Amino acid sequence: MVFPLKNKTVVITGGTSGIGRALVDQLHSQNQLIVIGRSAAKLDTLKTEYPTVSVYRADLAVPTSLEVIADRITEHFPHIDVLINNAAVQYTPLFTEKSFKPELIAREIAVNLTSPALLISLLLPALTKDTPSAILNVNSGLGIVPKKSSAIYCGSKGGLNIFSQSLRHQLKDTNISVLQAFMPMVDTPMTEGRGSGKITAEEAAKRAIRGVERLVEDHDIGVVKILRALHKIWPQLASSLMNKR
Repeated sequence: MVFPLKNKTVVITGGTSGIGRALVDQLHSQNQLIVIGRSAAKLDTLKTEYPTVSVYRADLAVPTSLEVIADRITEHFPHIDVLINNAAVQYTPLFTEKSFKPELIAREIAVNLTSPALLISLLLPALTKDTPSAILNVNSGLGIVPKKSSAIYCGSKGGLNIFSQSLRHQLKDTNISVLQAFMPMVDTPMTEGRGSGKITAEEAAKRAIRGVERLVEDHDIGVVKILRALHKIWPQLASSLMNKR
């Protein structure tokens, strides 16, 4: 089965920068896009550049904010074809470092794990209909093999992986496909100054779109394919390599 992303109504979180912005650029001409973001200035800029895109401001870490926006979206768009949970935050200090801020733990979990689950719940009636629809949770190789830094990020992405698998079973008899795109390190503002061998946001978006159109349930992008294979046959080595980066 193929699921071409044309003439679809698509909701994207975190669509003002990085992979989300690249998704907007590649999808806007043939689809009705709805972008949820936190920065009013960035949303205004996006709207100026892409006038046909509908923008909504919400803080994904605040459930009431998300509930209000979901109501507004479904009021104007009662039928949604695709939900892309792309937004994420990552804080890198170790728990043992003075720069670690425990007050950010809840926010990181909320944006990376709680908000996708809540938004799916809120938009499920709009996604449930007679025609096929899809949910894409943008994940990370760190949801398969964690690294030393970003422990909360790794945990939230691992949780998103398990959540997505469980939800897939819940929705198997519906019109909704539950998909994941496991990203390698992507050259975005989140990873600025860190790592090497990154793929571009444009390439990440292109591959994510291809996976949705082919309804690939767990789409390993770039080196994540190697990471998952290595983790299956030699998990200790996979962990060792990840934590030497």
